[in-house]
Amino acid sequence: MKLGFFTAILPDRTFTEVVDFAAANHFSCLEVACWPAGKAERKFAGVTHIDVTSLTRTQADELNGLCVQRGVSIAALGFYPNPLDPDPEVSKHAVAHFKKVIAAAQRLGLKNANTFVGRDWTRTVDENWPRFLKIWKPLIAFAEDHAIKVGIENCPMSFTRDEWPGGKNLAASPVIWRRMFNDISSPNFGLNYDPSHFVLQRMDPLSPLAEFKDKLFHLHAKDMVVHAERLNEVGIFAFPKEWHTPRIPGFGEIDWAKFMAKLYEIGYNGSVCIEVEDGTFGQLLAGRQTALKLARNVLAPYF
Repeated sequence: MKLGFFTAILPDRTFTEVVDFAAANHFSCLEVACWPAGKAERKFAGVTHIDVTSLTRTQADELNGLCVQRGVSIAALGFYPNPLDPDPEVSKHAVAHFKKVIAAAQRLGLKNANTFVGRDWTRTVDENWPRFLKIWKPLIAFAEDHAIKVGIENCPMSFTRDEWPGGKNLAASPVIWRRMFNDISSPNFGLNYDPSHFVLQRMDPLSPLAEFKDKLFHLHAKDMVVHAERLNEVGIFAFPKEWHTPRIPGFGEIDWAKFMAKLYEIGYNGSVCIEVEDGTFGQLLAGRQTALKLARNVLAPYF
């Protein structure tokens, strides 16, 4: 296994600066944020550390050369939109850009590209399913053609009013994963598993690891605190943003010793990339870098 981080937390640093920071602080790999260049559409998104729309073979070689020099590998490219957005233009744009992410991953000699399945949040899972198959069958075929494994993150994307009632990502639970992988049976279709999203849903974050071990293409390391005192006030049906806080590993409810022990038990040997969405450390660069260092200190003994 390799320990790294998702670069979206350092939007104000260039790719070279991010790689230098990773090397200086003993990270082995990076999941590189690859949104289209421009303004972020939401917090922790809209970051472009590699512009996949114009990446040439020469540029890919230069990026890989820098990584080799610094001893830091690229674990995956990451782009997390809503490919099933009910607005056809938004959906079309998300799918088109993710294809560019897949193509860039191949050009870089990588194996993985991570994203969301997406969802029309106003419809049920069953109502979303025909469109899911229509969009994702050709997307996975495209990934197969480029020898890239697509890791779907399991975030429900249901936190605030604009994501109510269903959330903006179908792939939130094992029941749905089984259905997805049954209906699109491909060795290139799997998970970018984040255990914090199981804590949010009051599920055991270790529970899916053994069954889905062959589908674990990539892992996010993020923690979560659910505030019992707030739940007692507003109830589980209030918007989740009212009663939970994302934290860095070691600062939340996950037992990371047990989690890492389970990864070793099932033979996982991929990347584990810290994802920082913890506002405790403030918005300044120094605070965000401190969050990465502290999370590294929690997880480093297992690598």
